Amino acid sequence: MLVNLYMIKKNKNTLNHIAIIMDGNGRWAQKRNKPRIYGHKKGVKAVLKAIDFSLCNKLNVLTLYAFSSENWRRPIQEILALIKLFVCTLSSKIKFIHNNNICLKVIGNLNQFDSKLISLILYSENLTKYNTGLQLNIAINYGGRWDIVKVIKKIVRLIQRGLLDLNKINENTVSTLISLNHLPPVDLLIRTGGEYRLSNFLLWQIAYTEFYFTNVLWPDFDSKIFKIAIDAYFCRKRNFGGL
Repeated sequence: MLVNLYMIKKNKNTLNHIAIIMDGNGRWAQKRNKPRIYGHKKGVKAVLKAIDFSLCNKLNVLTLYAFSSENWRRPIQEILALIKLFVCTLSSKIKFIHNNNICLKVIGNLNQFDSKLISLILYSENLTKYNTGLQLNIAINYGGRWDIVKVIKKIVRLIQRGLLDLNKINENTVSTLISLNHLPPVDLLIRTGGEYRLSNFLLWQIAYTEFYFTNVLWPDFDSKIFKIAIDAYFCRKRNFGGL
């Protein structure tokens, strides 16, 4: 059941798109002498809380960083457990997502996943593609550098086919070909877990994004922390290079 704990008050800053680097699941579990996957399972509950908050407050776009292209360096047991958890969560929550008018999009390089997961993702995206409420983006096997390289390859192919003039390539060319190109820019990026880095997330898309870092580990992220981050955002003065 959704509880409207906080209604966002608009000011001169618009808030159309929030992205979150969900960090700290493993450390949260280790502090409790539990295996890391236990923390990831608790992290799913925090994801659902973030979605509930977004629905209650009528946020337009929420992008969550679930699995980076660098996460393949982790122990194979943890990787397999993460993928299984993603499959189980998406399978069990897709009805909730659809019934709440959420449009789901998964971004990242899916080629490294098996056909079962890819089919589930495509089914979920197709089921929800006409929903008009919250746009929920999940980044799995995603990297900002991969995203930019992908755009470069697209541009080269367009030039080779005579569909693009080299001299007419500009920032807008990249923006229209990169992931999330159909959505408003990221206004606010939240990172949990006490780290102060971007971890290769949405490098092109966050050129003028406001950042909010918190020491709270992801499983402890809730509506109260979400509200604090948004309050901090609305206290910022956004000039976008101007005065």
